[in-house]
Amino acid sequence: MEKKLHRPIRVLVAKVGLDGHDRGAKVIATALRDAGMEVIYTGLRQTPEMVVNAALQEDVDAIGISILSGAHMTVFPKIIQLLKEKEMDDVLVTGGGIIPEDDMKELNAMGVGKLFAPGANTKDIADYIKEWVRKHRDF
Repeated sequence: MEKKLHRPIRVLVAKVGLDGHDRGAKVIATALRDAGMEVIYTGLRQTPEMVVNAALQEDVDAIGISILSGAHMTVFPKIIQLLKEKEMDDVLVTGGGIIPEDDMKELNAMGVGKLFAPGANTKDIADYIKEWVRKHRDF
């Protein structure tokens, strides 16, 4: 029997660092909203600390990081570390952008969820988040 969700899934979508290209993040935010999720978009030039603090304040189920700058091997591990420090181990960290396959595998081993390359189907992204939340969150 599938677990019934009693409220919309809450997702924080963020752009971390100096990367100023946010069209993809906005497309994802809109697609997730269209899929029935509550989406909080932080805007450009966020720090990992800002993202995790917003995630805590907004009580999100998932954080989606859009990154094109090449800083993924710094940004994702820092976010994972900060979430652990705040005992937020039940929050999905996912994302996408320009991330080489080997780096994706390394980040997955660190605790980052599935990462999506440019052109990924937005329905697949929404379905992944929904499935993960059903399995790992209790509400």
